[in-house]
Amino acid sequence: MCGRYALHANPHVVALQFGLGMDPDFKARYNITPGTDILVIRDDKETGRVAGAYRWGLIPGWAKDPTIGNKLANARGETVAEKPSFRAAFKRWRCLVPASGFYEWKIVAGKKHPYYIRPARDKEVFGLAGITELWKGPDGPIHTVSLITTEPNELMREIHDRMPVIIPVDDYGAWLDPGNINVPDLTQFIRSYPAVQMQAYPVSTRVNTPRNDDAELLKCL
Repeated sequence: MCGRYALHANPHVVALQFGLGMDPDFKARYNITPGTDILVIRDDKETGRVAGAYRWGLIPGWAKDPTIGNKLANARGETVAEKPSFRAAFKRWRCLVPASGFYEWKIVAGKKHPYYIRPARDKEVFGLAGITELWKGPDGPIHTVSLITTEPNELMREIHDRMPVIIPVDDYGAWLDPGNINVPDLTQFIRSYPAVQMQAYPVSTRVNTPRNDDAELLKCL
């Protein structure tokens, strides 16, 4: 799964990498957790590529209880095109979630040790693959998002049995294209990111506590 990540890049760098017309509005965060609002980038048929804040934890449009979002922070890539909770969003409402890096926990001798995984090149940002929904609740509409996961690459296999789907920059347009609703074509994006384009290192268990949200979390042990 992917349950924690960080975004601390310069907003202008994010705008350039993701093809936005203006710098997105967000503050640096080092321990982003499900249930909070996160930066999401989508292609809108009328306005083009836009950035917005979506709640992490997808609530299907048909859901009667919004608490289902607590269980849907991630969507398995192997079944995202088929499961009722995800299939409509996968076909029509895909997104990218900018991330400076993400955390995963390696189990050693029964204990979990956190690792931070980031792009191999400085100033680069991962484009995590996501799907979005609009849930119309009694208190107004809520935009929500789920991150897609897949099998690990060689680097991640030493840490965990899953990893987020990361979309290469050259594929942003095809992935975000709202007119692209061909499911077999879309499933080709559900694959492991090249290990050589990533680096991982152990970090403090302070990241286990969501209220800890500072740059010290990124220090290599």
